[in-house]
Parts: sequence; structure tokens; C-alpha cells
Amino acid sequence: MTRSNEERRDLALATARVQVRAVGDEQAVRGFGGHAAVFNQRTAIGNPLTWGFYEEIAPGAFTKTLSEGDARFLVDHDTRLVVSRVSAGSLRLAQDQTGLAVDADLDTRLTYVNDLVVNLDLRNITGMSFGFRTVKDDWETVAVQTSEGDMEAELRVIREVQLFEVSAVTFPAYEGTDAALRSVGVALAARGDAAAFDRRAAIRPELLDFRLEPDPASTRGSDATQPGETTGGRQARQMELLAARYRLAR
Repeated sequence: MTRSNEERRDLALATARVQVRAVGDEQAVRGFGGHAAVFNQRTAIGNPLTWGFYEEIAPGAFTKTLSEGDARFLVDHDTRLVVSRVSAGSLRLAQDQTGLAVDADLDTRLTYVNDLVVNLDLRNITGMSFGFRTVKDDWETVAVQTSEGDMEAELRVIREVQLFEVSAVTFPAYEGTDAALRSVGVALAARGDAAAFDRRAAIRPELLDFRLEPDPASTRGSDATQPGETTGGRQARQMELLAARYRLAR
């Protein structure tokens, strides 16, 4: 089950530098090597010029969690499809100059691991991902050059994470999808900046689902639920207010 504050980040195979090594013994154990995360590489989470932001992972972000955690290697984040595990000695995670290096045993006595090997060979599985909770991050405004001139966007630098799992994934690219929306919502809610949240929510109302706490203003005045008003009606009216605030802020 996905934790409410868990985020996921994906890499294509070319970036993850995935390799599947040959069978090593009579038990048909193959090896898997790659990177589930890369350092100092700016990534667009959602649309940075409207409702999303840019993000980088700082070197050393996994130092504490690797010394304390017991991460698993999964297929498509499915906890039923455990490929290997740190405490079992079949998953080895480390930080190198590139990022979070993954070295895992692939025991094909597990039928879904055999399926994973075949799908990796055929390039049906096209990337890696990792599930985490942000412990420390920094936010700053950066200039972005576009065809319409210079614009501003926000950059999130992740300094420390709690790592839950790494995964081989079928769909590593998620810009504009539900996964990207969830990543933006969780990050903004954890940041605790109500004004920044409202600016994004004025463009993508679905982000309201990720509020950690209701807006204090929503419990009084024109934001309060009116007699006989449905939840959907209240949300629509709240979005009109958020959109108006956003237009004024600009």
C-alpha cells in the first residue's frame, strides 16, 4: 500500500544504466545492476512553468537511510513482487558519483523474477524508480528561458530521504500523468507553503486532494460550506476563489 506521504521518481533505462548479468550458478541466479536515482540532474516534476517544479537530488541524500533502512527491490512498486532485499543480502545499495547504485540478485526460481529478466532483455521494462519520503529539502526560484521569454520556476533540491524501495518499472516517464500530479501534491503539502499550494491548485484543482490540513480560511467566511451545499459544489466554489487569488497574485 502506498504511504500517504510517499513520493516516487523514475528513470529511463538509458539514464539508469541498467545491466542484467549472466547466470551465475546452477540455481539460475542472475545479477542486476543500475541506478535508481542520479545526483545533480534537474528533472521536471509536472509542468514547472505552471503547476509543477524542477527537482534535483543532492549528493549524499541517501547516506542516512542506507545505514538504517531495509529497502526492497520490487517490480512496478508492487509489494507482492519482491525481487530482493537488503537484509536478506540479495540487494546491495550504495551511493557513487552518479547516484543511488543498485546491485541485486535475480533468482529465477521465482517465476515473476524470470519474467522480469525476459522483459528487461526485450526492453518491455523500460526504467527504474524509487519510493521515498523526503526528510530535508530546499526550495528556490530559478530563471527559465522559453520561446516566450524569461520565466520563473521553482527548484526543489532534495537533501535527505527515507528510502522504502527501488523498482523496475514499465512506465518510467510520467510528466502530466496522475503520478506526476501526486508527486507535486505530496511535495507541496509537505513544504507547507499555502500560497504556493493555492497557485498550483488554481491550475490543477486535483491538487486539493493532497492538502495535509484544510485551509484555515476555508472554515469561515465565503470559503465555508453553505447550508445545503454538496462537497462537489463547495470544491467548485473554492476553486473559483483560488483562481481569483491566483490572478490577483500575478
